[in-house]
Amino acid sequence: MAMRPVSDQLLDQIDDYVENLFVPPDAALEQNLRDADAAGLPAIAISPGQGRFVYLLAKIAGAKRILEIGTLGGYSTTFLARALPEDGKVVTLELSPEHAAVARKNLDRAGIGGRVEIRLGSASHTLDKMIAAGEASFDFVFIDADKPGYVGYLNQVLQLSHPGTVIVGDNLIRHGDVLAEVAPDEQAVGVKAFNALIASHPRLESILLPILKDKIDGMSISRVK
Repeated sequence: MAMRPVSDQLLDQIDDYVENLFVPPDAALEQNLRDADAAGLPAIAISPGQGRFVYLLAKIAGAKRILEIGTLGGYSTTFLARALPEDGKVVTLELSPEHAAVARKNLDRAGIGGRVEIRLGSASHTLDKMIAAGEASFDFVFIDADKPGYVGYLNQVLQLSHPGTVIVGDNLIRHGDVLAEVAPDEQAVGVKAFNALIASHPRLESILLPILKDKIDGMSISRVK
């Protein structure tokens, strides 16, 4: 059988097929996106399929403490919080007070606001404070923030992890930009360095998976040894 050529239309069809099968309509999440758009937040939230994916990974990991770097409007945060047991907690880091305000409203409306603590400020500075304070380790970490900061975030996150911690990174293929010998922008430079680090880090077992959306992107999954 001849293979169908890969086109943007086919990528959209595959993404729709997966989400229609595995991600049922969700009023709270749909309103989340509408509120984020109305507030002028950038349209860079993960897709519903990716949300379901990180939700299941956190569930499989048995996570009770989750760290998220990059809250935006709380869309991915909602998936992560729903994966927790009743006594679980998400600590999510957000630079923008405006974004955090939208996220707080969305999380409370979804009924999981009590499981989520939003910490404002530079993620790198917040992580340094958490490390210095000897904060308890996390079972699951989701990194989805400024790409030039990914390597630094990973090095900090490893100080807040334990053997078995699962670390997931987003936006790591960038429609092939990472394939260029000289990366075309600082975003691709950042994720190329992150990909190389998780592939070779002695404390990690990792894989990078392509994600089919309107463009081809990728998510990494790492387990701390």
